Parts: sequence; structure tokens; C-alpha cells
Amino acid sequence: MKISILTFQGFNEIDSLVAFRMLHWLGMDGWEIKVCAPEAEITSMGGLAVRSQSMLEDAAHADAVIVGSGSQTRDIVEDRSIMDRIALDPAKQVIAAQCSGTLMLARLGLLGGVPACTDSFTKPWVQDAGIEVLNQPLYASGRVATAGGCLSSAYLTAWVVAMLDGIDTATRALHYFAPVGEKDAFVERALGNITPYLPA
Repeated sequence: MKISILTFQGFNEIDSLVAFRMLHWLGMDGWEIKVCAPEAEITSMGGLAVRSQSMLEDAAHADAVIVGSGSQTRDIVEDRSIMDRIALDPAKQVIAAQCSGTLMLARLGLLGGVPACTDSFTKPWVQDAGIEVLNQPLYASGRVATAGGCLSSAYLTAWVVAMLDGIDTATRALHYFAPVGEKDAFVERALGNITPYLPA
């Protein structure tokens, strides 16, 4: 199982690294989780430099792709030299986007006529792309999900895990990372946000 976390210059650390840590913590045999970027090194909006583990083109061969957000997304979606390197297929892949990553999915034509979630700052540009923006943390249609608000990254990652290996595995990850003393309530809230968007 190959999972690519698309991460760009000016990336939001929460989006990419929460997903990376939660997925790695599961220790799933045969799961390959990689930060996938347009360059060998990317620097976050807070100044954290991270070396990429694969290139954008590799995401085309992943079973699941998580698209992180960042401060430069609006410029990146206008850069054909980057966007033309991204080839995703919701018929074959589980695809999830966080905050301004939703704008990227919209520009890639992957949202169709379905509504989506994003952060309040990115909302106007997603709407300009013709997408209805919902006032909720997560929404999915088929194999494509979007999330809004940095801390919804745990929900989005759990949705990806549930799509790949079932709700029990997703629940295990959520419970481990939930705040002590609030684990049951956190897991219940998270599952309430993701289970409506899982296959029957």
C-alpha cells in the first residue's frame, strides 16, 4: 500500500506531519508512507525544512494521496510546471485534501459538482473555482474527501485509514492520538464526522 502526502513550499506543518505520524504509528505491514514534493527540500510556513521522500510524479502510482495546504497554494495552482506533474485518479485512488489543498483538487478538476470543505481563508478562492464550501470539518464523495481547519487533519487521516483498512484501524489511531481524559469523546466526535462518508 503506497500513500503519498503531497507537500509544497510554504506547507502547513500540521497538515502534512499529523498525517505522516498517524499513518506511520499504525505500523501497517506493507504500507509505504512518503512525503511527496516538487523539489528535494521544502520549507514550511514556519521555517521548518523537510527533505522530500519522492517526487510529485510518484503520486500517480499511490493507492492513497493526501494533499496538504500551505501559504503558497494560490500561487502553486497557477504554476503549470508544478500542476502538470500531478496526475490523480479517483477511480483508482483514495484522495484527500486539507484546507487549501481543496483548491488544488478543484483546479485539478477532481471535485466535480460536489461540495467541499476548506479553511476560512481559502474559502473565497474555492468558491471562485465553482465549488460550494460547507461549514463542517470534513466531507467526502466516493473516494475523494476534503477537510477544513488545521486540526481536522486527524479526521481526514482517519478517513483515509478507514477507506484503506476499515473503521477499526482508524479508531485505533484516533484513540491513541486523542488527548488523555478526552479519548472516548474525541473518538466519538471523529467517527461522527467520518463514518457518514464511508462505504456501506
